[in-house]
Amino acid sequence: MVLADSLIIWLHLTCASIWVGGSIFLGIVLSPMLKNITKTIEERVALMIKIGRQFNKIAVPSFAILIITGIYNSRSFFGNPSAFIGTEYGMILLIKIILVVATLSTYAIHVRILNTKTERKLAVGNVSIVYIQAIRSKIISLGRITVILSVLILFLASLLHNGGF
Repeated sequence: MVLADSLIIWLHLTCASIWVGGSIFLGIVLSPMLKNITKTIEERVALMIKIGRQFNKIAVPSFAILIITGIYNSRSFFGNPSAFIGTEYGMILLIKIILVVATLSTYAIHVRILNTKTERKLAVGNVSIVYIQAIRSKIISLGRITVILSVLILFLASLLHNGGF
């Protein structure tokens, strides 16, 4: 059982690295570089969408595995819901779960905005600059929120690892 639990924690940490590290890379490294790579805002947004779609191929499964392994790692609390409120560890875990739900919701909105229809509109080129700037602004804002929530979740995970405050 110790080996199985260790493997599940390893898988959880690996997926967290993919999710958070990839998100930070996209926001801090790649997004600013696109200004140097593309000539227009239309090209920049279209490229952001394509890169994001490629990232989703590994990010979405990683996030799903994070949720599954997180539930597994927290299984003792789900059997005793009063432990969420009755202990410091449980309170931190509850806050972490709430932030995971918020991250999932933010990410779902992000993906919904960057759907195939939006990508086609950009490819055809029959969209206004106002529309493109609005899409870009939403992408950036939702991406930042996702990264901030993800980093907060990592912080809470470190608190849980150390048994609380």
